[in-house]
Amino acid sequence: MEADWEFEIGGDAPVIDACWPGLVDLRRNPKLAWNLPEAAQLPGLAEALARLNAAGSPVWTSKCDLWQLSEADAFDPDELNALPGCNAHAIGCYIDLIPRNNRQWAVPAIAANACKDLCSLLQTIPLNCCRVDLVIRRAFLTADQPDLGITAYFTSCGASSAEAFGTLQKALDAFAGAFSAYSTVE
Repeated sequence: MEADWEFEIGGDAPVIDACWPGLVDLRRNPKLAWNLPEAAQLPGLAEALARLNAAGSPVWTSKCDLWQLSEADAFDPDELNALPGCNAHAIGCYIDLIPRNNRQWAVPAIAANACKDLCSLLQTIPLNCCRVDLVIRRAFLTADQPDLGITAYFTSCGASSAEAFGTLQKALDAFAGAFSAYSTVE
């Protein structure tokens, strides 16, 4: 699986609003993930969200979305390690991740090391036609409490829409599993 990370914390960079008005706090009941509209489109997203919000997880999620990529949203099939003919359909997804412990990513270097470790784990997974990009950014847990969070952007492709969705489900499963492995070594 292709995986990379970067910082995006300066100036006008997007931020994670962990207390937005539509927040469904899955920490209280991870099973609510199956009630999200995005889960109706991709059940594997609900499973990943439930795992990422489980009691033993080092993170919780504040927002997610899922969309089909169009030609205007061009992507490079080589960046997804896609075989020829496997890039006719593509899907994008993101999940905003907040550390469960507010000291977990207290400084940018710690968040960077977490992303490096996760990318190393993900890169060992033999999964083509997908990638995840981890973006470290400012996160607001309250209006006046800045912290760091990570937005995980997923892209998958396939010869058909069903293949692209299937690959994205596998990528989300691998990602949730990598976080489980990450939390045991942290």
